[in-house]
Amino acid sequence: MASFSSIGVGLGGSVDVNALIKASVDAVKIPITKTNGLKDQATFVNAKISTFGQLKSMVSDFSDAAGKLNSVTGWNAVTATSSNADAVTVSATGGTAATSFSVEVQNLAKAQSTASAPLLPVGGYMGVGSLKIELGKWSVSPTSFAAGAANPVNITIAATDKLADVASKINGANAGVTASILSDASGERLLLRSKTTGEDAGFQMTVTDGDGNNTDATGLSRLTTGLSIDYGANAKATVNGIPVSSATNQFNTVSGVTFSAVKVTTSPVEITVAKDTTAVRANVDAFVKAYNTLNNALNDITKYDKENKTAGLLQGDSTALGLQNSLRSAIQSMADGAGGFRGLSSIGIGVAGGLSNINPTGELVVDSTKLNKALENPDAVKAMFRGPDGGTATDGVSEKILKTTKSLLASDGFFASKDKLLQNSLKRNAQEIERVNDLADRTETNLKARYTALDTKMSQLNALNAYISQQVTTWNKSSG
Repeated sequence: MASFSSIGVGLGGSVDVNALIKASVDAVKIPITKTNGLKDQATFVNAKISTFGQLKSMVSDFSDAAGKLNSVTGWNAVTATSSNADAVTVSATGGTAATSFSVEVQNLAKAQSTASAPLLPVGGYMGVGSLKIELGKWSVSPTSFAAGAANPVNITIAATDKLADVASKINGANAGVTASILSDASGERLLLRSKTTGEDAGFQMTVTDGDGNNTDATGLSRLTTGLSIDYGANAKATVNGIPVSSATNQFNTVSGVTFSAVKVTTSPVEITVAKDTTAVRANVDAFVKAYNTLNNALNDITKYDKENKTAGLLQGDSTALGLQNSLRSAIQSMADGAGGFRGLSSIGIGVAGGLSNINPTGELVVDSTKLNKALENPDAVKAMFRGPDGGTATDGVSEKILKTTKSLLASDGFFASKDKLLQNSLKRNAQEIERVNDLADRTETNLKARYTALDTKMSQLNALNAYISQQVTTWNKSSG
């Protein structure tokens, strides 16, 4: 509140006008500043908005956890094991039926490779000409090559090119092979290797020698004259005694299962695919944890501590209690249809203390022994959560819980409606605070004007009084 130093002159300077005005303005503002007044009410509503926002987040987490138990993905996990992972490794896609089979590996897949005859002198020029590399398949008996669909790659060799230059040009031509040089006491050799393995991943290199003779031991034809070839091969294995073949060391011959040959075996390797209950158990634990986090939060904000005589922020709030009751009702849902498991308690998930607890907190606890026993029949547990195959969208326990949580979280659901109600209350509170402050400002302005007018009038009266006193004194002196 603004003050003015000249006020009070006419009042003799003994009146603290600023304090009087402040007291009057403060009195007008009492609806804002008093305990449980408008300011406290705004703080309380803001705290409620924040609390319901946190509860909404917890309900969303709980809904996500229930959704994982309702998702087919969470129930499709499988484990695939090999009795000898050093020889055969294995993996399986989710949803693969439980199975087992034996694998024996006769040979691994390999890529075709070639080596030229030793070339001398080391570092000498190769000769003018061109190379043609074709991809295709070799038939060994009789030996023949059938070119594939890919276009041949032609490589020009200059008179100044050495063997290292030839290898570099082959590697840069993207011809489906890699080139390297082997140097030993006998000279240099050009080594070529297919980039892929298998019988169908063969290649052939032919030479057009600039000297006109493509088969002699001089010029560029030296690269193919005396060439040694190690043909590509498929991996060979048996599954339960049945021969199978793969261009790579990876086999997809059993539906949903991929096994990879690492080395040739001397005895059968047993492959086993089974349901993975570890993922289901983790989802169940996450579901229980999410619910308990939400339930405990609701307990804390709605309780009354008799010993300390303190109440939670939402103690007595019927909407908060209604929220808690709807969630507790949801977790007590029963799956529709006949089956070994109907509700959470049937698989070992129950309320702490049960009915014998005089003051239950509603917290969920897991009987691990009972749950593990139930998971020995994962399909029955799955049906309890998701409903039977071919059922409706709300047959299972998790489906019923999701129906509740989705309704709470909907754009026109519980939290949206509650937030709208609280925001409107906050808006009305702000409007009322503004009205009171406007009244206080008008009161201050009014009082300042009145005290200023009074001070002016008093100054005038004081001046008149001083003048009269002076005249009386003068008159008294003259008449004496």
